[in-house]
Amino acid sequence: MANREWNKKILLELLKLPDNSMCADCGESDPDWASYKLGVFVCLNCSGVHRSLSSQVKSIKLDFWEDELVKFMKSNGNASAQALYEKAVPSYYYRPRANDSVVLREQWIRAKYERLEFTGEMKYPPISYTTGFYEGWLWKKGKENTQFLKRKFVLSEREFTLTYYNKENESKGPKAVISIKDLNATFQPEKIGHPHGLQLTYQDADHIRNLYVYHESPEEIVAWYNAIRAARYAYLKTAYPTGSDEELIPKITRKYLKEGYMEKTGPLDAEELGVIFIGTESKGYSVRECVPKHARGNKWKWGVMVETPERQFVFMCEQEMEQSEWLDALRQVLSRPMAPQDYAIEANIKYKQ
Repeated sequence: MANREWNKKILLELLKLPDNSMCADCGESDPDWASYKLGVFVCLNCSGVHRSLSSQVKSIKLDFWEDELVKFMKSNGNASAQALYEKAVPSYYYRPRANDSVVLREQWIRAKYERLEFTGEMKYPPISYTTGFYEGWLWKKGKENTQFLKRKFVLSEREFTLTYYNKENESKGPKAVISIKDLNATFQPEKIGHPHGLQLTYQDADHIRNLYVYHESPEEIVAWYNAIRAARYAYLKTAYPTGSDEELIPKITRKYLKEGYMEKTGPLDAEELGVIFIGTESKGYSVRECVPKHARGNKWKWGVMVETPERQFVFMCEQEMEQSEWLDALRQVLSRPMAPQDYAIEANIKYKQ
């Protein structure tokens, strides 16, 4: 007969092993659930996805564990499962973290354990995001209103472009041809109002443009995301041939540290500027709070001054909390060392100015 407390003690000891001390799927620390079908330790959120896959899960601390299940967990664990199910994850494929959107986490788990996409076995037809060419339909938010319209998108790794068409008749040509060089993709379900909402950001001349899209299928929207990452990775390897994966992969797609509105004021030109490069303090970049004299009577009075080697930029926040958040985010960027490719980006932005 199984000893409840003894088995619980064994499982808690297994959780102390380095690989088991983090969720097998999202990396969250101190997982307290486990799939006794796969032999992995997972967090509460990931356990819900496993349950939807009919992968039996139990709570380490609350559920009763039979001797044979404890023995199975002991002979498996996160390291063994990752060696099998993550054997051939492409460098560019995004591995979700604990605070990522639900659709990314769910599709990562399904890709690993249900579709077996990373076991290293050849698949035919090949997985869509690995082919270097991807096309399909996405629901795109209209520019003048909030209505979403179905539009065709074509991604070409060979040409380093993402193209989309406004009408079904492609003979009229594309609405936009976006360079992969300037493209970023990030999931923004709350902003877009759909659990699969994806924001595509790119630079068009001196302006930053955004496209808001989604697809009804969670697998399809994540495939688009990783297809874009694959194309971005290929571009970065071409543009920076000496760059290591450790340097390049964080630059494939980037999350926003902070996003919102600030008034632009202070000693500035009237000319609109779309991008400000933020380097390190040792290179002459800095950020601080300020209150310009001419802005004291304004409603927005919480100032942020960004200094670059060439000029100063003053922005005004409506609330003190927003000022603090912007300062914290900008200081995070200032504290990061510049990689070789950052100097190229800096020079490109200065050239456009």
